[in-house]
Amino acid sequence: MNIKEYKLYNDEQVLNLGQTPSGWSVLRIKDLVIRIGSGVTPKGGSEVYVESGIPLLRSQNVYDDGLRIEDVSFIDEETNKKMKGSQLKPFDILINITGASIGRTCVVPENLKKANINQHIIFLRIKKRKVDFLSFYLKSPFIKDHIMMIQAGSSKEALNMGQLLNIPVLIPNQTEQKQIANFLDHKTTAIDKKINLLEQKIIHYQELRRSLIGATVCRGLEKNIKLKDSGINWIGMIPEHWEIKRTTDICKQNKRKNILLKETNLLSLSYGNIVIKDFETAFGLLPKSFDSYQIVEKGYIILRLTDLQNDKKSLRVGLVHEKGIITSAYLGLIFHKSICSSFVFYLLHSYDIKKVFYSQGGSMRQSMKFDDFKSIKIIIPPKQEQRQIAKYLDDKTLKIDQIIGNIQNQIETLKELRKTLINDVVTGKIKVTEP
Repeated sequence: MNIKEYKLYNDEQVLNLGQTPSGWSVLRIKDLVIRIGSGVTPKGGSEVYVESGIPLLRSQNVYDDGLRIEDVSFIDEETNKKMKGSQLKPFDILINITGASIGRTCVVPENLKKANINQHIIFLRIKKRKVDFLSFYLKSPFIKDHIMMIQAGSSKEALNMGQLLNIPVLIPNQTEQKQIANFLDHKTTAIDKKINLLEQKIIHYQELRRSLIGATVCRGLEKNIKLKDSGINWIGMIPEHWEIKRTTDICKQNKRKNILLKETNLLSLSYGNIVIKDFETAFGLLPKSFDSYQIVEKGYIILRLTDLQNDKKSLRVGLVHEKGIITSAYLGLIFHKSICSSFVFYLLHSYDIKKVFYSQGGSMRQSMKFDDFKSIKIIIPPKQEQRQIAKYLDDKTLKIDQIIGNIQNQIETLKELRKTLINDVVTGKIKVTEP
């Protein structure tokens, strides 16, 4: 297909777009829908979820690049029948209407014959021949901006059905709709493939980073060194001159507090506002609302157990680079003089990967306590070797992180290109024609 410019324009302005192509109509979503509906929370909430059955789609399943059902929940047929008003059909258009994902939209694929939705999604059922064009139209940045402008709720984004039904739709004739949809489908598919390949590269480099850390902190830098059994199953053999110690032998819990808030210019970790390796880097003054906190110094290690999807957890490990404070949600560790905290920082990443901390009697909590893991065995080389390993990993991981950063920039560029292309085509800024 060829790309040209429209020569004739209407004077009518739609959503502050200025002039629009001659021959294009201005409708509302309510003029196009055959049926519209929103989901509900199943009676009993997550208690009614089953291992398999009818997919119950939630906002985390709906993305602009398609439906993601890797972590979908299921309901049984009886519950699905009770939720008759939100039963889906192939080619229904889904739109997230609450929260940070408001406005994300996709089409129910043809191979998903049965599904339902919860209260955070609205579905639109329109004539099949208009689905492809409207689905691209709803993904355009100017519609996203319009949704954010009209959404209700001062503290939480929310879009109601009345607002959605009255969203203006700039729509060409049927032939142009098909040309536009075919063009954008071809172009966005090509862009999505490039993005997917780049995302796979990131996964590769992240795995390389993890394996590099794991191998180095457990075996050291010398290749031909005499080894011994560590006595730790997942670690196996280690250099013969390395020691095995308990966590409590090499560090203690930080308990330094400043209840009177004498130091009000400290950086706050609680909102990611401390200069700390592997946590977000930003600056902010100590909030006056804090009534209990701990001061941490350069070289301390900070830990927090973070909940992920599907009840999984991840141990966040941070190495403090500048004096700051933490709240009770975080655990600060101070290491003995014989220990290089930078080495332990990398070592704990390896322990996190192997889920060592999560097997302590099933008692690990998000607000971690020192008693939760003080008896865990830690492998310790001589201090000079610790420093060498930490320096080596600093250099290697920096290079890997820079590569990952460059790839992420390429992905963001492609995503912006995708959005701009969709926006310009569905709003008539550029014209798509058959060759």
